[in-house]
Amino acid sequence: MSNQTLGFVGVGRMGGPMASRLLEAGHSLCVFDTNPAVVKPLTDRGVASASSAEEVASRAEVVFLSLPTPPIVQSVSLGDKGILKGSRVKTMIDLSTTGPSVAKVVARAAGERGVAWADSPVSGGVTGAAKGTLAVMVSCPKPTFEEIDPLLKVFGKTFYVGDKPGLAQIAKLANNLLAAAALVVSSEAVAMGVKAGLDAKVLIDIINAGSGRNSATEDKFPRSILPRTFDFGFATGLSYKDVRLCVDEAESLGVPMVAGAAVRQMLAITQAKYGADSDFTMIAKVVEEWAGVEIK
Repeated sequence: MSNQTLGFVGVGRMGGPMASRLLEAGHSLCVFDTNPAVVKPLTDRGVASASSAEEVASRAEVVFLSLPTPPIVQSVSLGDKGILKGSRVKTMIDLSTTGPSVAKVVARAAGERGVAWADSPVSGGVTGAAKGTLAVMVSCPKPTFEEIDPLLKVFGKTFYVGDKPGLAQIAKLANNLLAAAALVVSSEAVAMGVKAGLDAKVLIDIINAGSGRNSATEDKFPRSILPRTFDFGFATGLSYKDVRLCVDEAESLGVPMVAGAAVRQMLAITQAKYGADSDFTMIAKVVEEWAGVEIK
């Protein structure tokens, strides 16, 4: 695949750094995004740009997608001027968090066109995307995985979970539920400690040296909550979408998610108060307001 042009649709916060990783690995790219501002840094480096997803898929046999919501993934894949309208595409690799339902719909449509489909959601944030340290979950037929694995390893460590469409999406939703849950519960615990008279940084250091440490206390609090910047880099609306998809999928499988539903509600409240574009570390601000204390 090193000599062929790769397509990339959606080069925003996550897609941009991943496309850049492919470029740095020596691959030629053709990209499309509805936002010209995120395309420019790539075209400035010699990357070809297209006027639609269809054009990308008419210039590349392998097309990556990195898009924010399931409806957008479905539309960009199946709609007018969508990827499956392209004349050259043979393999679609979805790096988005779409949930299993849309993955199954698009995989079926792709199969009818003779196009291979791979679910490949990623975890590790913008920093991981830039450094190539993402966790890359993959579900697709094994021969497809063996063909695309060298490309996916440019992004980080790959985890093949099976050939069932949507299975990698389940793994990603489970991961993102836990990440959000850690943030919610850690915010409550630290707010309690601060209101009782503990220094927030000292409490976080204690937690991180003990059994309560988690992704929120080790990363999100030191980086974005204690400095009061609330700029970790993941939108509240996207976290809410992921947790909602997770709880909905669990319910459809007959798996109770009492705690998961509470996390979903906290994200809904944070989104209603601060907006979908706010950083999801603003969950701590909601807890602060209710507790009548500032985590510092």
